[in-house]
Amino acid sequence: MTPTEEEHVSDHHQDEAPLDAKVLTVSDGVIAGTREDRSGEALAARLAEAGWRVVEERVVADGIDSVRDALVEMAEGFSGLIATTGGTGFGPRDLTPEGTRAAIDREAPGLAEAMRLVSPLGRLSRGIAGTVGQAVVVNGPGSTKGAVETIEAILDVLPHAVRLLAGEREH
Repeated sequence: MTPTEEEHVSDHHQDEAPLDAKVLTVSDGVIAGTREDRSGEALAARLAEAGWRVVEERVVADGIDSVRDALVEMAEGFSGLIATTGGTGFGPRDLTPEGTRAAIDREAPGLAEAMRLVSPLGRLSRGIAGTVGQAVVVNGPGSTKGAVETIEAILDVLPHAVRLLAGEREH
């Protein structure tokens, strides 16, 4: 993308109302009360700083069904971004991508690929991205730094994706 195209994507609709976002933390430890939800809080703060209106933050246990059910419920009647944090690694309970895949209508591999490119550890992420109804869903890692870095990698194109999914034609 040329600098002019990049500026166009990131500055487009700057004067419009903020877009809505939801954050889903996937963590057995947070559910059990043995860990604090630092990555979900950091992700919500970064999205708000970027001009998104964070309308919901939720925590669910690791697992295919819990993630799928939460995403389907969060996407119901919602137009915007649902960013998840946690469960994208190689641990036995890291099943966020599988739960997400069970919920999404279409995959958006370019978003997940861009998120993986932010650091060498990104190559260990199994996170995916896609759409559920009019919501764009992206999986980020459970570390606070990783959750913020990966969302920053795609912040410039997310408004365009959300608006296209809502039926707006910007071309």
